[in-house]
Amino acid sequence: MIPDRLDITWIALIGLALATILVPSFVAHPLLGNALLLAFAAVKGRRVVLDFLDLRAAPALWRGLVSAWVLAVVLFAWLASAVVTLI
Repeated sequence: MIPDRLDITWIALIGLALATILVPSFVAHPLLGNALLLAFAAVKGRRVVLDFLDLRAAPALWRGLVSAWVLAVVLFAWLASAVVTLI
């Protein structure tokens, strides 16, 4: 039996969630740790949007807009954590 795209995405989301739990214990520098956690969040958000909200079949404009929105939220969160870390 070949797993379909939703099964692969589900497994990837579980793996990324476990990696998110393990990152703080392996990364000593908080700015790098926050960047890594937020990168995982961006990947998880994009996978959810593309596969579970079925935007993979949507026009490229919608995929681009929603992906840009996910990226903007992650970048804003990283900037906020960077300001707090550096102050």
